[in-house]
Amino acid sequence: MKRGHTGWRHLINSTGYSLKGLELAFRHEAAFRQELALCVILLPLAWWIGEGPVEWILLLGSCLLVLIVELLNSAIESVVDRIGTEHHELSGRAKDISSAAVMLSLLLAGLAWGLLTWQKFLS
Repeated sequence: MKRGHTGWRHLINSTGYSLKGLELAFRHEAAFRQELALCVILLPLAWWIGEGPVEWILLLGSCLLVLIVELLNSAIESVVDRIGTEHHELSGRAKDISSAAVMLSLLLAGLAWGLLTWQKFLS
């Protein structure tokens, strides 16, 4: 990207880089593909399970949060792998911590979906 681009040119360039990042994650990251597939299945269900905008955004947002955290985890793993393939305590720590972030986002999504589904069908 050329320095000094602002306004529309910056927005267009940034959008292109973001779409390329999504494409690369889809192509190279199995976990991202799996989580995306789950989101594609769950998103239509959000309109049925959720009752109103707040519940819809909780359900939709929890799915998007999982994808966001997975993208960040994949980026961290790529940078760590780029630095070197030999085992290093800090490299392992970075990968484990970013993996824990994915786990917590999945837990949050599971809680949101589980509690709102429970509320709709078992209350």
